[in-house]
Amino acid sequence: MVANEDLLPGIDRDRVTEFQGELEAPEGELYLRFFVGSGMEFALPATGIKEVLEYTPDRINPIPNVSPLLLGTVNIRGRVVWVGDLGQFLGNSTAVNTDRSEISIIAIEDQGLMLGLAIESIGVMTWLDPDRLRVPRSNLDSMAPFVKGEWQLESENVPLKLLDQTSILRSARWAS
Repeated sequence: MVANEDLLPGIDRDRVTEFQGELEAPEGELYLRFFVGSGMEFALPATGIKEVLEYTPDRINPIPNVSPLLLGTVNIRGRVVWVGDLGQFLGNSTAVNTDRSEISIIAIEDQGLMLGLAIESIGVMTWLDPDRLRVPRSNLDSMAPFVKGEWQLESENVPLKLLDQTSILRSARWAS
C-alpha cells in the first residue's frame, strides 16, 4: 500500500505531522458575521443564508409607495427579490450607505420566500459554540424579537448578537 509520505517525496515527515496537529476539527457551528450602517456587528447561521451578493446601487430597482425600510428589488438568478436595510429594520437610525460602488446583500430564504438584507459590510465566517449562546441582556429594544441570543467573545467588549433570519423574513415590519 502507498503511504502518504510516498505521495510527497522530499517532504519532511516531522513537518507533515506538525501540520496535521494544527488542523483540528472546528467546534460549534458556522456563522457569518457582518456589520450594519450603525457599525453594530451581528451574526447569522450559515445554514440560513441562501447567498451573499454585491450589487451596484443602480441594479437595485426602487419601488414607489413601499416601506422606507425597503430599498427596492433585485434580480437574483431570474427571481425578483426585495432588498431591505437590515440596520434600519432593527431600529438603528443610520441607513446603509448606498453612495458607493457596491452594496453587500445577504439573501435569506424560508419556505420559498426570499429577502435580501442590505448591510454595510461583510465580516468573516466563524465557528461559534451554540451552547455558549446566552439570552440577550436588553430585551426592551426594537430588535429584541429578531435576536436569538448573544455571545460574549473573549476578544471583544460588545456582545455578538445572533439574528433569527426566519422572524426577520416573515416580519410585518417590512410592510409598514
